[in-house]
Amino acid sequence: MDQTIICRCEEVSLEDIQQTASRYNCSAREVKLRTRAGMGYCGGRTCRPAVDAVLEAVTGERAGHDIPLKVQPPVRPVSLSVLGGESR
Repeated sequence: MDQTIICRCEEVSLEDIQQTASRYNCSAREVKLRTRAGMGYCGGRTCRPAVDAVLEAVTGERAGHDIPLKVQPPVRPVSLSVLGGESR
């Protein structure tokens, strides 16, 4: 069970989170910084609830959501042909 991957983007396992929290006696934020859990390609959109639940169980600290996650669309829509370098 400890080898269960919690953060797929950064390949952080349950064991990694538990060991880091106990070894360094750090806050939930510090565990995320040390393991990079929730800092991958998805920005924590996929794993953040699981990471927060594990950290709350291990450290006893509830995760703060001071910086809310949100999807930021581009200012102006851009076609895929422009991104691919093809001219119209």
